Amino acid sequence: MKGIGWKERAKSALLSVDEMALFVDYYQLTMGQADFDADHDAIITANYYVRKIPQGQYLIAAGLEQVVHYILNLRFTDATLDWLAERRDLSADYLASLRDFRFDGSVFAVPEGTPVFPNEPIINVTGKSRDVQLFETYLLCVMNFQTLIATKASRIVEAARGRPVFDFGARRAHGRDAGILAARASFIGGASGTSLVLAGCYFGIPYVGTMAHKFISERPTELAAFRDYAAAFPNNTTLLIDTYDTLQGARNACIVAKEMEARGTRLRAVRLDSGDLLTLSKQVRSILDTEGFDYVQIIASHDLDEFQIDTLLENGAPLDSFGVGTRLATGANFNPRTGEGAPSALGGVYKMVESDGRPVGKQSLDEPAKATIPGKKQIYRITDAAGNYAKDQVTLWDEDVSEGQPLLVPVIEDGELVYDFPTLQDIQAHTTTELKRLPNSHKRLTAAAPYAVEMPPSLLARIEVPS
Repeated sequence: MKGIGWKERAKSALLSVDEMALFVDYYQLTMGQADFDADHDAIITANYYVRKIPQGQYLIAAGLEQVVHYILNLRFTDATLDWLAERRDLSADYLASLRDFRFDGSVFAVPEGTPVFPNEPIINVTGKSRDVQLFETYLLCVMNFQTLIATKASRIVEAARGRPVFDFGARRAHGRDAGILAARASFIGGASGTSLVLAGCYFGIPYVGTMAHKFISERPTELAAFRDYAAAFPNNTTLLIDTYDTLQGARNACIVAKEMEARGTRLRAVRLDSGDLLTLSKQVRSILDTEGFDYVQIIASHDLDEFQIDTLLENGAPLDSFGVGTRLATGANFNPRTGEGAPSALGGVYKMVESDGRPVGKQSLDEPAKATIPGKKQIYRITDAAGNYAKDQVTLWDEDVSEGQPLLVPVIEDGELVYDFPTLQDIQAHTTTELKRLPNSHKRLTAAAPYAVEMPPSLLARIEVPS
């Protein structure tokens, strides 16, 4: 039977637009059934926010574009509804009500690339209760992941002190969707490019690459491998020099660099991917400079993160750029200096805060930290005389505020897109500008100061526990 029907049985597991409606947790459908039976469909607002930042004191909001695409394109096809009907626990009438699903509510959100802080409403979704709850799983999946990765990238870029950082993480990302979304979020956070070609095609992110150890080890000598690569890419040659002996690799790179100069081209860089990067980078720099190749850059990879990059540069490592893979694409919440860490995840939540104009929320008396602050809310960002961020104030949506810039902007109104999505390059530029306005005290890798987020009495007074 081997091979029979394989094409029919094998599934790529890639999500198509027609399948998006099933990217829900089952309780979103069972609650919809119960609400349908009870003729309950209040107009509600749900907030997406993060209670606690796993690493550092700020987050970079990312993922809004994919969330809005989902909300505006969510459709229940005949095939989807037929498949759901086969289980026989959702009624035919309820399933029929989903056939013409169209979101006709509103979404207000903080633009991607904006720094945000704990308990601030990053997205407000207002609409019919049964509609709004359908978005929970997809929204959380996309926003939690991309915000985590964009934030991690921004920390790594900050540690690199102006040197380019490249995303090398697709092969270690937690799945294929994660690989391409990690490249997108990394770019938002400030990465200069990615190794993933699909991200270049799909999102217009610059994609880069050098060579693997395979390319070198399948040739008779390292020098022969270097020559072949230089001949193929005379204007963009980067040589991986640690396959055998890093210092000999550097000397072989110098031989090829002299041959390239004789042909009127130049060796661009060498790459270190193992060993003691601090010691080796200094030794390799010395070899290159002694041979007259001070223009040849040194690129470092090898399980890097913001802490290791900071330590390398603090100790004078002559490195020109960094390829960061595993700990970027997985958003590793780990400090190798102290051995302290936590799960690589962002615990953002999506909670109802208003129903038919009435403030509502989870109070969680057994665990107060999981309480929800009721009411539809806005964030006002207040700056000092120099234009730097001083504090945020979270207010009720319709509250009069005398200072500050509102952060949540209209994205969807009455089911129609009203937001002009910026290019990814513009989002990255926005991130860079915004982070410059956030004082350094809040961006330190260790002992960063918390940013002030004020919750006025008008908000906190709305917390009520029903009898």
